[in-house]
Amino acid sequence: MSARPQASADLPILLVEDKDSLRAMLRLALEAQGHTVVEARDQPEAEAALRASRPAVVLSDLRLPEGDGFGVLRASKELDPELPVIVMTAFGSIQDAVAAMKEGALDFLAKPVDPDHLLLMVERALTQRRMATENLILKEELAQRRGAPQIVGEDPQLKQVSIALHRAAATDTTVLLEGESGTGKELFARALHALSPRADGPFVAINCAAIPETLLETELFGHEKGAFTGASARKPGKFELAHRGTLFLDEIGDLPLPLQPKILRALEEKQFERVGGTLPLKVDVRVVAATNRNLKAAVTARHYREDLFFRLSVFPIVIPPLRERTKDITTLARYFIDRFCRELNKRPLALSPAAEKELLAYPWPGNVRELQNCIERAAILTEGDTIHPRHLSLSFRGPAPAAEEDVTPWSKIDLSGTMSDASRRVLAEVERRKIAQALREAAGNRNRAAELLQVGYKMFVAKLKEHGFEA
Repeated sequence: MSARPQASADLPILLVEDKDSLRAMLRLALEAQGHTVVEARDQPEAEAALRASRPAVVLSDLRLPEGDGFGVLRASKELDPELPVIVMTAFGSIQDAVAAMKEGALDFLAKPVDPDHLLLMVERALTQRRMATENLILKEELAQRRGAPQIVGEDPQLKQVSIALHRAAATDTTVLLEGESGTGKELFARALHALSPRADGPFVAINCAAIPETLLETELFGHEKGAFTGASARKPGKFELAHRGTLFLDEIGDLPLPLQPKILRALEEKQFERVGGTLPLKVDVRVVAATNRNLKAAVTARHYREDLFFRLSVFPIVIPPLRERTKDITTLARYFIDRFCRELNKRPLALSPAAEKELLAYPWPGNVRELQNCIERAAILTEGDTIHPRHLSLSFRGPAPAAEEDVTPWSKIDLSGTMSDASRRVLAEVERRKIAQALREAAGNRNRAAELLQVGYKMFVAKLKEHGFEA
């Protein structure tokens, strides 16, 4: 049997066997195939190894000097219901093996153990384990936006960000990405993950501002069955799903104060308990956080823990707003035009000089996300082969040429197109300005901003995305 690729990146195999000679033989067979093996002689040692190593597969004898394989099986399933367990038993005790499978064991091996048969079983168990983890992550990814764009631009500030990303990627240091909404903080976090030694592991993202405070702890740390009303089954949290990978905590500035100590402990000790649980779970996670708030000011105002702030900002990276990267605006616009033409199955579109001038003159309060939304709308609205200013739907772009006495707020409105088109642009601009005003008054707290606008939180988050305020 050939060696498995990238074996060093895999989790270890826990081997529980009290006979030294057999344990040594099985360990050598597994290590010859590139596996890492953690050994235990009885149930107490196995339980300690489970907590310390978080194995990918457990291989346990049913007969042990202290405890037994059933106890190891139950402890394994208590730690992780998806953890594959293979039991070994003497030829005359097949009934015990069948009983173990009824309790959740994946398979059994009859002694004397055939090493080739053992390796085939372990490979099958590892494949099942990888598929289970990938399916969980894929379910999370499918709920997110369609794909992430490439990092596009030649601005010197952007190049400095790229240099910082490369330096940070080689370490396991916690990184804090700071920047306004819409600057693409998640995109930079994904780039950091892809550049790091953890690139083969999962990238798991969670927006701390988009989840109600009462549910956020469960989303981060998971919960046990029966932990609260409606908890009909155990659920792993984002920290568990990101094991051996990167956890992206977006909008970390909106993290509720009561939850901050638990986040701090998870960062410092690499362990936590599920909601309703008592067993500490160890994880190997690299954390990247992002915020559009001034965390130093929040610490001064006692809205944020100082120790957590210092733990998060070991390696801060500031992403510049689009208005400070004016040379990249047309480059980004053309990139998005090509992308949406492909997605919409439209022939290539050109950007008229007048439209390009409009793009450069606009302040882009929603940054790259707003530009992306603008170009997507333009690609849909354009019927010919050229994007003109009227297709951009950029209302209140600045005063149009007019006599001194004619300069009023109404003179700044784009009245091109039909009455419905003009009305839609005015309504969109009013909504965008009201949202920006509410966010300023609420110091970036989205729950508070939604209350000021007297709209539901879900509707408020949807409007943020619609008007380009979401990173």
